[in-house]
Amino acid sequence: MIFNIYDLFGFDGIYISTIVFAALLGLLMYILCNIISKNEVFSLVGTVAGMYCMRPYIAARAQLITFSLFLLTIIFIEKFLETGKKRFAVPLFIIPILIANFHVAVWPFYFVLYIPYVAEYILSLGIINIDIILYIKKFALIVANKIHKFNSFNIKINNIDNKIKDNKRKRKINMENPYKIKIERNKNEKWLILIALICILTGLLTPIGTTTPYTYLYKTMSGNTTKVINEHLPLTLANNKQCTVFLIISLALLIFTDTKVKARYMFFLIGLTILTFMTRRQFSLLALIGTPIVIGILNSLFENNIPGMKEKLFKVFTTIVGAGLIVAVVFLVGMKFYKQKKDSVYITSSYPVDAADWMINNLDIENIRLFNEYNYGSYLLFRDIPVMIDSRCDLYTPEYNTKTKNPEDGEDIFMDVQNVCTLAIGYESIFTKYDITHVISYSNSKLSMLLRRDERYREIYNNYGFIIFERNVEDI
Repeated sequence: MIFNIYDLFGFDGIYISTIVFAALLGLLMYILCNIISKNEVFSLVGTVAGMYCMRPYIAARAQLITFSLFLLTIIFIEKFLETGKKRFAVPLFIIPILIANFHVAVWPFYFVLYIPYVAEYILSLGIINIDIILYIKKFALIVANKIHKFNSFNIKINNIDNKIKDNKRKRKINMENPYKIKIERNKNEKWLILIALICILTGLLTPIGTTTPYTYLYKTMSGNTTKVINEHLPLTLANNKQCTVFLIISLALLIFTDTKVKARYMFFLIGLTILTFMTRRQFSLLALIGTPIVIGILNSLFENNIPGMKEKLFKVFTTIVGAGLIVAVVFLVGMKFYKQKKDSVYITSSYPVDAADWMINNLDIENIRLFNEYNYGSYLLFRDIPVMIDSRCDLYTPEYNTKTKNPEDGEDIFMDVQNVCTLAIGYESIFTKYDITHVISYSNSKLSMLLRRDERYREIYNNYGFIIFERNVEDI
């Protein structure tokens, strides 16, 4: 899809399409905020804050479409639970098909979105309850009473019945007036389980192989790229101010206020927070899904303490003055970003633009075997230059480079490149292993410093922050 946009409209088309997809994402976040909070003004503020946190993740990548599909999933689930209408259930069968074809790596996460709802339904049934033990005891006593006919058994059975009734009464009181977490029983939640089970088959509706949607995420997470790639590393709060602020606000609302939270929303916040600490890139999902939940909690706080506030705010913001103020703020902020971006170029000097031009004009690129570093391999591919590695790091791990389907027998190209670039291993052994003829690196890299001193390598290009060496195989 992105290629077709580029083919028709160039980089301008990709840039504009990213803006359109980001606007769609913001609209869907607003809709979800409004479904949960029922407050248009708070939903507006929450959407602006949420989209601000999402800035690092808005790019011409498959995830931008996936984010919208995740929001649509929760929107349709919430509307289905609220109304029970089938028209809100039908899209839940279509969305996983789209995810499997747009962004297969995260297809299993579609089912993770159902977990908080299923957990809430289980809790609402009281299945995880001491009543289970009481029912077992009652059944055992009934069987024993059938055999021995003792009056004491009847008395014990009656006592158990009274305990069960008392527990049900207490649960009903707690559900009607909970301390913090509201556990609501919704008869439509049981249908979500059936929908999720049926949707497991949607992974078959993709042309890339019947097992790929089911195995790709597992292979990726079991590989070694998660230990090296920055976005896969654990979160450090000191380096993520947005996440720190988000967690502080969330905890303050949950701990220091008397607001009550639905169990499914609490599960979402806890689960996504754990994911964020495990992998920093998952803050995108915490901001995406957690923002509407926090806005809902914030709205409950104000509604409980300032009745009628929603109507008052709505009147203020829908007047000519209020609407004009919103438009003015959007315009001023938009102009600020426009001024920052108007002179920007699509491809910056962090990519080997001139070096790629030189290679195309001076080297037989179809027959060379080039060693390059991870960060700019994608640009070299864009220029039709064969590479050692590019930013699709997962595809260069043993899980995807084995003839026996056993990762232990596969080639670990990713770590070979990392080890050479960090000088963790002698570069010559790796270059020999892959029959490397040319090396491109940053001019100031440690690898470049060593190759300059190695008589077996001849410097043939050095400009704009990149250097190219020719490897003399005959001298090796």
